[in-house]
Amino acid sequence: MKSHFKTVFVLVLVLLALGSAGLAFAQNPLEPGKTNVSYPGPNGVTLRGYLATPTGSGRFPAVVMVHEWWGLNHDTTVLADSLAKEGFVVLAADAFRGSVAQTPADARKQVTETPREQIAADLDAALDFLRSHPRVQADSVASLGFCFGGTQSMYMGTRNPELAGVVIFYGSGPIQDAAQLGSMKEAGPVLGIYGKEDGGIPVEQVRKFEDAMEARGVENTITIYPRVGHAFVKSNTYQSGGAPEQAWKQMVNFLKDVLNG
Repeated sequence: MKSHFKTVFVLVLVLLALGSAGLAFAQNPLEPGKTNVSYPGPNGVTLRGYLATPTGSGRFPAVVMVHEWWGLNHDTTVLADSLAKEGFVVLAADAFRGSVAQTPADARKQVTETPREQIAADLDAALDFLRSHPRVQADSVASLGFCFGGTQSMYMGTRNPELAGVVIFYGSGPIQDAAQLGSMKEAGPVLGIYGKEDGGIPVEQVRKFEDAMEARGVENTITIYPRVGHAFVKSNTYQSGGAPEQAWKQMVNFLKDVLNG
């Protein structure tokens, strides 16, 4: 009995230790994400981002990934790693220069108080860096973003004709006027993914964006997923089935089509 008790006691201690280690290594998705590259930004500033690369040698198609309004957090880097496993070099760019919000109030503040011109210049610098990277096929680079980042990806398409594709995950303020689409036709096909129950982006706005692109001859695919709202694709949902996983797979297949074609 004593021997049996001792074995059980040791086993419990081991399980507790493993559980503690798991908790220690677990990371809140809203915590700041790691960065591993730096590159020149506007006016001599040095920008940082997270670069995820596929296995293998040679050059690959690539994606500039733009985070939600929280900033470059752990959630974004998980998604960047996952997309890299699909055969893309992914640069998770930082639009807020190191600022990562933990509350909606702070997130809203950094969105409204960061100059739009600075955000645009920083993301264009990220695109330049990625296109010049030795692992990247310079003519096969797309922009992709979630929420705030979806809006930024949309606008990257309006000013960067060298893009080969644009992916928008529920970016607010979809362009309604065809005259404001800029270089989007030259920036490659557009994939827009939205939630029907998104209170901040009415379906009517999405349809007007689609109409504007049609009027300018922009190749596009707009998908409105039923029974989901805003920000439904996250690091803890994109493999969970349903609309999040369907939307993630739709995006991966779109990128493979437009960047490998």
